[in-house]
Amino acid sequence: MTVVKHTDADTRSSRAPSAPATSRRRIVIALLGLLVVVLAALSVSVGAYTLTPSDLVLTLIGQGSGSDNVIVFRLRLPRVVLGILAGAAFAIAGALFQTILRNDLASPDIIGISGGASVSAATAILVFGASGAIVSLSAFAGALVVAAAIYLLSWRDGVSGYRFVLIGVGVAFLIQSALGYLLTRGEVKEVSQALVWMVGGVGGAKWPDIAVLAGTLVVLLPLVAALAPRLRVLQLGDDTAGGLGVPVEATRLALVGIAVALCATATAFVGPIAFVAFVSAPIARRVVRDGSLALVPSALVGAALVVAADFLAQHALPGELQVPAGILTGVLGAPYLLWLLATTNKGDRSA
Repeated sequence: MTVVKHTDADTRSSRAPSAPATSRRRIVIALLGLLVVVLAALSVSVGAYTLTPSDLVLTLIGQGSGSDNVIVFRLRLPRVVLGILAGAAFAIAGALFQTILRNDLASPDIIGISGGASVSAATAILVFGASGAIVSLSAFAGALVVAAAIYLLSWRDGVSGYRFVLIGVGVAFLIQSALGYLLTRGEVKEVSQALVWMVGGVGGAKWPDIAVLAGTLVVLLPLVAALAPRLRVLQLGDDTAGGLGVPVEATRLALVGIAVALCATATAFVGPIAFVAFVSAPIARRVVRDGSLALVPSALVGAALVVAADFLAQHALPGELQVPAGILTGVLGAPYLLWLLATTNKGDRSA
């Protein structure tokens, strides 16, 4: 098993960005924000019943027809908003994990945390016959339990990113085995419901769910902003961070807890949309190129990925085939994972 270390941020993120770098980051954020808006407008407008730009604007400001209001506010806009919020939550969770553990493989969908939500939701459906909010709560609890287990198992007078990832990958394999067993014992109808929680998608978006996810982000994102300076210092190494007065383990535990909460909440409403947490931060860092944490660009990349994947999954497949968004994000993320492993430096540690 090859473990990919986080390298570029280690030596550069602590330095104050230059004026050109700051200007570039602002431009990137503006362009990514514009991309999200364009994708959202396209997703709301296009479908079996297509809205013109003027019809969309009139509907959004409350002057649309009755049918336009139903299509926009009940059918299309909720899934777009949920996709944006969930994509941002996944992306920031992945960025935090990868930065804290200094490993590009340290993403909640790679190390089993999203899988913990899946197996818990599938258990609720296939074993206990649960539905609705109970399934979402089960998914949330499953992610928390798996994350806590990985953290405790990887603890040896502190948490090593290398050990954390290896244990997480092992747990992910166990979870896949458990999911396979659950599928073999379920009824066909129940299995079809459980499959949504194994792939992930925004098709079941509801405004109350969106309100809960938005409220969670309102609480957690300021905490991320408050701890970001400590996270930058942690990138210098535990010894240096401790010497500068940062409580290393307490800070790491707090950031891991926030990342798990972001991932668990998003998964509770949209399922484990594959690879969004894994690829968003690396894409954002490669675009920004200033060695910063790039949390805001990462969130925008994650939002754009989910909205774009959902749009393509609804409208771009042959034969009017529609699939969950998680299938298309998996098609994007799997080649990136293979490329990352194939281009790992020979000096990296492996087991």
